[in-house]
Amino acid sequence: MDEIPDHLDHGLQIVFIGFNPSIRSGEVGHHYANPRNNFWRILHQSGLTPRLYDASEDGDLLKLGYGFTNIVARPTRGIDDITREEYQEGREMLRSKLEKYRPQIACFVGKGVYTEFSRRTKANWGFQGDVPPKVDGVREFVAPSSSGLVRMPMEEIVGIYRRLAEFTQENDG
Repeated sequence: MDEIPDHLDHGLQIVFIGFNPSIRSGEVGHHYANPRNNFWRILHQSGLTPRLYDASEDGDLLKLGYGFTNIVARPTRGIDDITREEYQEGREMLRSKLEKYRPQIACFVGKGVYTEFSRRTKANWGFQGDVPPKVDGVREFVAPSSSGLVRMPMEEIVGIYRRLAEFTQENDG
């Protein structure tokens, strides 16, 4: 199955970073395409997007200043199918992408994605101000996974993403 292309550019406000694409995303070639994934609803409900987008429109979010990538590019059924070697290679590739494109914020979609990248054992929701960022000048924000398997109430998940939306609106321009 083909990897899903990143949507990255210079000057982005936020790059959303997932573990890896789902099988469904791999089939259709778009980020967060599994119908059980709440990513697009969360972005809209939190105020990050002005309307509800569809996974097929993922490339359009570049116009809003948002990009997409993953720590591992290979689509799998779940994170248990990702090897230690893939994580190691993914960490290095992700750091290179962040250094090249320098988004204002790297938003890790799930604590596990952040801990795999940072090699920290724990993280709090929101900005990681207690540790220096892995890439100078790129603020790190940890948000809940948007997977339909997450047990956290949707209202709580949206509230954490809303903090990101409020920060970007306050610091826009």
